Amino acid sequence: MTPDELRAKLDELLALPAETEWVEFKEAKTGYDLEKLGEYFSALSNEANLKGKPQGWLVFGVTNLPPRRIVGTTFKNSRTALDALKKTVADQTSGRLTFVEIHELAHPNGRVLLFEIPAALRGQPTSWKGHYYGRDGESLGPLNLEELERIRGQAVREDWSIQTVAGATLADLDPQALAFARTQYKEKHPPHAAEVDGWDDATFLNKAKVCVNGAVTRAALLLLGKAEAAPKLSPAQARITWVLRDEHGQDKDYRHFDPPLILASDQVLAAIRNLTVRQLPSGTLFPHELTQYDPWVIRETLHNCIAHQDYAQGGRINVVETPESLLFTNRGSFLPGSVEAMIQRDAPPDVYRNAFLAQAMVNLNMIDTIGSGIKRMFNRQRERSFPMPDYDLTDPGQVAVRLTGHVLDENYTRLLLSDADLTLMDVIALDKVQKRIAVDDETLKRLRSRKLVEGRKFNVFVSSRIAIATDTKAEYIKNRGLDKEHYKALVISYLEKFGPSKREDLDKFLREKLPDALSLEQKTNRIRNLFQEMRRKGVLDCEGRGPGAVWVLAGQQGNLGVS
Repeated sequence: MTPDELRAKLDELLALPAETEWVEFKEAKTGYDLEKLGEYFSALSNEANLKGKPQGWLVFGVTNLPPRRIVGTTFKNSRTALDALKKTVADQTSGRLTFVEIHELAHPNGRVLLFEIPAALRGQPTSWKGHYYGRDGESLGPLNLEELERIRGQAVREDWSIQTVAGATLADLDPQALAFARTQYKEKHPPHAAEVDGWDDATFLNKAKVCVNGAVTRAALLLLGKAEAAPKLSPAQARITWVLRDEHGQDKDYRHFDPPLILASDQVLAAIRNLTVRQLPSGTLFPHELTQYDPWVIRETLHNCIAHQDYAQGGRINVVETPESLLFTNRGSFLPGSVEAMIQRDAPPDVYRNAFLAQAMVNLNMIDTIGSGIKRMFNRQRERSFPMPDYDLTDPGQVAVRLTGHVLDENYTRLLLSDADLTLMDVIALDKVQKRIAVDDETLKRLRSRKLVEGRKFNVFVSSRIAIATDTKAEYIKNRGLDKEHYKALVISYLEKFGPSKREDLDKFLREKLPDALSLEQKTNRIRNLFQEMRRKGVLDCEGRGPGAVWVLAGQQGNLGVS
C-alpha cells in the first residue's frame, strides 16, 4: 500500500464502532508480549473468516477506547525486526499467516503499525501454537466450539486421490508392484499376515483401502499402476524427476520415474550418490564414518511429497542432488501451517489434501502413522548429529525440503554429541543458529539461560561452556572475537611499527583479526566505531577523509608522509 492508501485505511478503521471482532487497536508504545500477539493473530484471522471479511487488522500506536488517538509506537522499530517477527508468527500459526503483512505509517502524530491478517481459510481455522482463539466483542479467548465447527464445516475438501479413474481396471496395475504391496501390508499388519495370501487382488486392494469396492482409484493407479496407464491420470503428472548438479549448479545427469510409485522410491534412492563422510575429522569426541543421508529420511521425505502433492496443479515431484544437499519439492501449500507448530502439537493435522492416498500409504508401510513422520525425521537427523531438515514454505504453491549432507558447524555437532538433555525444539533452534537463521526472542532467551549460545541477536554462536568442554576454544575465539582493548592495542602497535598509514591498509589489517562469524558489513562497522572512539579519546589523529585518509598516533602529526 502507498502512504496515502495506508492513511485512508487507518481512517476507515478508526471510524469503526468500539466492538468490532475483526479489528483491534493497541497503544503498544514500546513493546508487546509475543504470546498475546500470536493469540490476537489467531483470533482476528478466525473472526475475519466468520464475519466474511478478507482480513483482520491489528493496529499498534493507537489508543483502544473511543475517541481513539494516535500516540505512536516504537515496537520492532526496524524493517529487519518486523520481517523476523513475520517468520516467528509463521512458525507458530496454521493457515496462511505466513503472509501477514506489516505496514508502517509515518503519521504526523507518531509511527503506526498495521498488521494485515488474512482471514482463516474456508474449512481451516487458524491456530496459535495448536490452540484456536476468537473474540466476544473486544474480549480475547478460546474460539468457542460452535464457531470452530462453523469454520471447519464451510467447505468439504474434495479428495483428489479417492476419485475412481474412468476406464481403469485391475489389469492397469503392475504385478510386481502388487506383490510388493502385499509384502508391505503384511509387515504393517502382522495379525493379518496369514490371511493376505488367501485374498485375491480385488479383496486385498479393498482391505488395504487402495481401491473402493473393486474400482480403481487415482491413488491405486498412482501407487500401483503400470507406467503406460499413467496418462489416465491426466492432467495430473504422476512423475518423480531426479537431477544431479555439480558444485557450480550445472546439470550432470537426470532420470524420470513413473508409476508404480510404490517401487519408485527405491529407484530414486539407488540413483542418489549417498557418499560416506567422516564426521568431525578434527574433533575430540569420536570421529566416525557414516553416509551423507539416512535412507529412511530420504524415503520419508519422498513419500511425503507423493502423499501431499497437489496433483490438480499438474506439476511433478523433483529431487535435486548437489554435492552438499538433496532438495525435494512438490506442488501444494503446507496445510499444517508450520513445521515447528506441528512438532510441538505432536498430533495429526486437521486437514489432508489427499486423505485417501495418505491412509493407503500408511497401510502399505510407505509412511509412518499419519502426523508422526516429520517429527521422526528430525529425531533421526538429531541422532546422526547432522543438520535438521530445512522446510522452505515461502512459495504458497510449493513445499521445499532440503537435507544437508555434511556437518555445517562442528561446534553444533559436538553439542549434540555431548548434551543428551536437549529437547527437540532446542535442537531445532540451535540448528537455526548454526545456519545463521534468526530465532525469536523467546527462543533466544531460553538458549541463553541454558548457556548454549552467546553473542548479540543477529550474531549468535556456540557458547564458551561447550567450546571448553569439547576442546574447541580456538574456534570459539574466532567466533566471539577479543575485547575492544585488544583491537585498540593492535592499531597502536601497527602505527608504532609502520608510522602514518592509510585507512584502507588499517582496515585490511583489522578485518583479518576480527571474528569469522561477522559479516563484511559488521566488520566494517566495528572498525569504523573503533577508530571514531580512539580519535574521540585523543589516541589517534587523521588527515583527509575516506579510505585514503592517513592515520597517526596523536602527537605525531608532524610527518604525515606515507611510504
